[in-house]
Formats: sequence, structure tokens, C-alpha cells
Amino acid sequence: MSRSAAPPFSEEMDMQTFENARAGDIVLTLADRIIENRAYLSEIDGKIGDGDHGVNMAKGFGLAAERLKGKDASLAEALDTLGTVLMTEIGGSMGPLYGVMFTEFAEKIEGADAIDAAAYSRMLHAGLEGIRSIGSAKVGDKTLLDTLVPAVDAFDAATADGRPFAEALDALVSAAEAGRDSTRDLVARIGRASRLGERSLGVLDAGATSCAIILRELSHGARARLA
Repeated sequence: MSRSAAPPFSEEMDMQTFENARAGDIVLTLADRIIENRAYLSEIDGKIGDGDHGVNMAKGFGLAAERLKGKDASLAEALDTLGTVLMTEIGGSMGPLYGVMFTEFAEKIEGADAIDAAAYSRMLHAGLEGIRSIGSAKVGDKTLLDTLVPAVDAFDAATADGRPFAEALDALVSAAEAGRDSTRDLVARIGRASRLGERSLGVLDAGATSCAIILRELSHGARARLA
């Protein structure tokens, strides 16, 4: 199965869903987690990068949360707000990368009343392809793709095996965390860290780490709302 194409879903597949209109708060919780991890993400980034990943992420997610509070937004609306803020307010490479991921997430579920496993997969793939469309990284380069790609693959594999939406979300989170951890044993090939060569070994990638937080919070939020 191609990693760039969402898999087919049969009508017999588990039909757990959650409501788009009632799920915007997931993004507020996500913002809280990113802000809580600001120092940790910057500490990781400082070992092989600029050391500002946590600061920039917390700023962007915090600004998005301010715009969303009290608005009772849908998940699609909240993701679009977050993506737009990250693309327009955050410098460096991560703002555009995460910005396009979240706006692609939003576009894929916009107008959907209920989100099932098939819709969630389409959302994930749209975000992944958005990142690939503006970046040159691939799995193994010590980037957020080392978290995102295995997570999407694990979700698709779980649903292809007929596992319920909730279990597929659990598989996604486990794979995301394993992908994050895998970056410790990789040599950076993209960005400032790539200049360090072998000296980038033994350190987690900050983008892969923040991506694991993002995928965990999105998936936990979705799982808690399944009906």
C-alpha cells in the first residue's frame, strides 16, 4: 500500500464516530499541552538546533487558543484557525510545515457532521501530503516525518485489519511515540542539525517530539468523543 494514498474502507467496518461540531475544544487542549512542553521542546532543540522550537510552538498555539476561546468552534474550524496562525505568525520552517498540515486537516473534514475512521484517515493523509508538498524530508532524515508517517501507517493498518476506530487511534499514538524515539538513533539530514553530522546522534528531534504530542492529543481527544 502506498504511503501517499488513503486505504479503502469497507461498509462493514466499525462505525464509531465523533461529532465535528462538538470537537473544537480538542485544539484548545492541544494548545495547553504544547505550552506545557515549551521548555522541554526548546531544551531538545537546543542540543542540535536553534533552541527556539518550544518558544515558537507555544507562541503560535497560544495565539490560536486566544482566537478560539469562547467561540464553540468545530474541529475543522479550530484546526483551520490553528494552521492559519502558524503559517502567518511563526517564523522558521516549523510554522509553515505545521501550518499546512493543520489547514489540510481542516479542509478534509470541513462540512462533515460526523467523523469516522475513514474520514480521520483522509484527514491524516491530507496533512502528510501537505507537508511533503512544501518540504524535501523523508523518513529517516530525523524530522517530524519520522513520527507522522509511521503513525499514519499504523492507523491505516489497524483499520485495514478491521479494528475499531478507538483501537486504531491507540495504534496511531503508539507508533507516533515509537517514531519519535527512533530519531534518537538517526543522523540529521535536514536543517541546521544536518551540519552536525554524526554528532546529531543520541538526541531526539524536536519536530518529531512535538509531532508526537500533537498526534497524541488529537487522537485522545477524538477517542474520548467516540460514540
